[in-house]
Amino acid sequence: MKQSRRHAFWTSLAYVLGMAVTYAIAGVIAAVTGSYLQAFFQSPWVISGFSALFVVLALSMFGFYELQVPSAIQSRLSRYGKGGHFSSAFVMGILSALIVGPCIAAPLAGALLFIAHTGNLFMGGLALFLLALGMGVPLLIIGTSAGHFLPKAGAWMDTVKAVFGVVLLGVAIWFLSRIVPGTVSLALWSALAIISGVFMGAFTANSGGWPRFFQGLGLLVFAYGLTLGVGALAGGSQVLEPLRPFVAPAGVTTSAPQNQLPRFTVVRSLTQLYTALASAKGHPVLVDFWARWCVECQRMDVETYDNRRVEKALQSVTLIRVDVTASDAASRQLLHHFQLFGPPAVLLVNPVGRMVAQYEGYEGPDTLLQHLRQELGHSPSVNDVSKKS
Repeated sequence: MKQSRRHAFWTSLAYVLGMAVTYAIAGVIAAVTGSYLQAFFQSPWVISGFSALFVVLALSMFGFYELQVPSAIQSRLSRYGKGGHFSSAFVMGILSALIVGPCIAAPLAGALLFIAHTGNLFMGGLALFLLALGMGVPLLIIGTSAGHFLPKAGAWMDTVKAVFGVVLLGVAIWFLSRIVPGTVSLALWSALAIISGVFMGAFTANSGGWPRFFQGLGLLVFAYGLTLGVGALAGGSQVLEPLRPFVAPAGVTTSAPQNQLPRFTVVRSLTQLYTALASAKGHPVLVDFWARWCVECQRMDVETYDNRRVEKALQSVTLIRVDVTASDAASRQLLHHFQLFGPPAVLLVNPVGRMVAQYEGYEGPDTLLQHLRQELGHSPSVNDVSKKS
């Protein structure tokens, strides 16, 4: 048992180290070059490939086929003992850092800005490495303790495999949600919930306490899947609020369709951005840097811009959304001009055309409202910012 837990610890550590090293290297490159390496891994082809990989792994969990490493590779790895698992875990840690975490969070943005402003690559890289290690501590604890708390192998393992199969399919849908419309994503979640409910025995005659209990859970999951499907057909896109298209906001009496988000003018190049800023002369402006593959951007859409207080506060503000989903030359030029490492980011411009604030990372409704109230002092103009680039 001690040997098993020791091996689990070192395997988990290899995964976390792979993630930490990737964060450090990608962060230093981002700070030096002004581009964010992880954004290059958000290509629809890359995301689709990873989604397909998770589907293949999920189907093997359901017993459709067995996935095994070719015998030639197995024999080669056997020469090195269990170390092969460590290298595999290390590689998976690298891939997870590049694919799963493409957005700029506040701590990551702070570390990148520290490197960019001080030029101290060693301290900046070390800060990013330690940041990733801290993020990996829960994974390390779970990975080390799993072998200790799990019971002995048996028939229950088939159920565990099925649960992991559903989780893998969920991860595949989560990946695809970055590149497909919200209604399509909601429809995929609906299909997963309906099929899961059937597999849980929603319509199977059972006797006894536990079988009937799981049958009831299966019926609930099946019903929720149907609800998701109805929401998708109505144009909904939110898993936690699938019937939102049918619900009018409180106090709204008009029969006109409701927009979930405030009205944004979408731009995709620096020229388009300055044209939009010129047309907004005399009004305060909020510039939102956004990408479809950015999870924190989607979170801001749901939790911040869809907040009633934020909507009211933004009624007199011109809203411009800079779409950098393509990660092309125009997107990189936009980020470079404003010294940003990636989305999400918010710029506030006062009525005379001067930028009064710049924030990177997720902005909650309360934080954004506070910034809208307070950040109205004198600061360099937007044109001055572009010249510094």
